Amino acid sequence: MAETAEDKDYEILTPPTNLRSKVRVLSPREAKKFDPVKAAEAAMSRLSSHFGSWMVNETVTLNQAWENVPPDGLSEETIAPLFHAAHNIKGQALTLGFPLVGQVAASFCHLIETVPSPEKLPRELAGRYVEAIRAMVMEGAKDEGNSTGVELLETLESVTNEFLKQFPAEPETA
Repeated sequence: MAETAEDKDYEILTPPTNLRSKVRVLSPREAKKFDPVKAAEAAMSRLSSHFGSWMVNETVTLNQAWENVPPDGLSEETIAPLFHAAHNIKGQALTLGFPLVGQVAASFCHLIETVPSPEKLPRELAGRYVEAIRAMVMEGAKDEGNSTGVELLETLESVTNEFLKQFPAEPETA
């Protein structure tokens, strides 16, 4: 026997979506002149004055997550917000003009993802990543032109790669 709407304890409501009421349709003449890439670049240019403060906000979130890590080490509960904050920085850094910071955050995310459990992640190494990201944003170490930032990235990656050698990658099954 088929189930009818009366047999259910709920009802699914689908709100109408009328996107046309949210946008202005361009006239053929306006449409001919409209360049979506140019419009996007102009919007990014208007927003770019806020990029630095947005990156600072992201580092504040990372720092707050780090401050919640107890001195005795990391756990599933404390690593999740730390990873989430680092992952956000990794994803937003290039757009916000901090590609070097994004590389450091990517290396930190790789470390967190590769270590078999949060308890095995050295607190000191995690702290160095948090401090490096904070310092690079505060000092404006945005790209490869900042030799101190590049050296910091290379050092962290080297230490991370050396540390991760103790956790061999599991072979993938087909």
